[in-house]
Amino acid sequence: MLPDPIAQGLASGWQAHDASKLTADARFEGDVAIVGTGAGGGTAAEILARAGLRVVLIEEGPLKSSRDFHMLEEEAYPQLYQESAARKTKDKGINILQGRCVGGSTTVNWTSSFRTPPSTLEYWQRVHGLRELSVEALAPWFERMEQRLNVHPWISEPNRNNSLLRIGAQRLGIPTAVVPRNVKGCWNLGYCDLGCPTNAKQSMLVTTIPAALERGAVLLSRARAERLTLEHGRVREVLCRALDEDGVRPSGRTVTIRARHVVLACGAIGSPALLLRSSAPDPYHLLGRRTFLHPTLVSAAIMPERVDGFAGAPQSIYSDHFLGTQAIDGPVGFKLEVPPLHPVLMASTLTGYGRAHAAMMERLPYAQALIALLRDGFNEGSPGGTVELNGDGSPVLDYPITPYLWEGARRALLRMAEIQFAAGARSVLPLHEDAVAYTSWTQARAAILSLPMETLRARVVSAHVMGGCAMGGDSKHGVVDQAGRHFQLENLAVIDGSVFPTSIGANPQLSIYALAARHATALAHSLAGTA
Repeated sequence: MLPDPIAQGLASGWQAHDASKLTADARFEGDVAIVGTGAGGGTAAEILARAGLRVVLIEEGPLKSSRDFHMLEEEAYPQLYQESAARKTKDKGINILQGRCVGGSTTVNWTSSFRTPPSTLEYWQRVHGLRELSVEALAPWFERMEQRLNVHPWISEPNRNNSLLRIGAQRLGIPTAVVPRNVKGCWNLGYCDLGCPTNAKQSMLVTTIPAALERGAVLLSRARAERLTLEHGRVREVLCRALDEDGVRPSGRTVTIRARHVVLACGAIGSPALLLRSSAPDPYHLLGRRTFLHPTLVSAAIMPERVDGFAGAPQSIYSDHFLGTQAIDGPVGFKLEVPPLHPVLMASTLTGYGRAHAAMMERLPYAQALIALLRDGFNEGSPGGTVELNGDGSPVLDYPITPYLWEGARRALLRMAEIQFAAGARSVLPLHEDAVAYTSWTQARAAILSLPMETLRARVVSAHVMGGCAMGGDSKHGVVDQAGRHFQLENLAVIDGSVFPTSIGANPQLSIYALAARHATALAHSLAGTA
């Protein structure tokens, strides 16, 4: 049995409380309350706790650890994901994968760790007034978090699923590269999205959160932050509902947290939603707007040999060719990557039904897939979505896919099919309800050019949610400033991916880590006089 650092820490006396076990209402106090324990909240928690501040961490999901991770989708999705990995946009047109557990999406992501592209930072400076966020200014923060979380290019041979991207792209003269991953002593199992059973993934669950708890931080799990009480331009308290053990229904108990300063790190749907529920000041109607997803298209292929896309590091090869050759504010560019092919994930993503669907699933060991992540937010044809509240106060993202994005989706499906046939595919199925498995590039090209690009006909997914509390050079153009501080609430900061003014055109976790380290360090200096 591998050691479980979470179990060991709990046995040593960490102040970790499961709100589902409360028998009465509870109150906590601290210097800083952090709502959310993902890339932003986890990074901030360690920095603030190291500065000697009393930190209270609030997490809606459960505290799970390697002893709970059995590489089973039926367990992981309901335990570790928002809405059992079935969260969707308002029109049901996009499926959104987001973590909901201690460690947030860092506990369940595929470990890909990219710096914010220089072209994105230049655009932010030029268009959004974020002059402090240059490549040079952020480089030390990227280096700090890369060292902290062991980010390095993957040195092992890629699995066959990823190798086929490289093979097909090379035959077409398309450059590829190796994915940097935040892992240490990785067993190359391939089940990163179900929780790492060996603690190799350097997520917040096994790095920064334990470090904060060792320094006296308090962790509240299964506690849903309902609203902030506001008074004279400040946050007075965070009001939470304790959840039942299932993590969905309120138990009837409440938890109140009072702190000198509050950090929102609930993600790019959760943070805007909490501010909306709290009737936070929003004089320029920016809150929840310009939320971005990297809308993602999928192409599935059947190869003549076994691929076993469910085994081995899920993402190790990528291509930015269709980003780098496209003007950032021109027709939408896209990043090419490879997803893992676990049975439930594949079955729920595949188009079609009945015998055709079953036949594709029977060929699972021979299946290979590519995904194309559209870079949204840099053109007037890509205004993003809006976080809204349902009648019960729960959030929903309204994200209409524009003709501009659909044009990019068609190009992405074309290029993925071409690469898969170049890699030797026997057939390629673009994930679109009107598509069938095509047996040649000529046939696939003609079909894709004629497919109607419409919501619920083309399959669109995303695991990257950004924006909604955007940084701006002033209060007319942002919810928070360039250090994540709320313009109207003096003791509130937002430290997560919701502060991005656009998508970033890359997997966002490392960008969140770097900005979180920068902003939390400034906050620690302000509150505790430490650098």
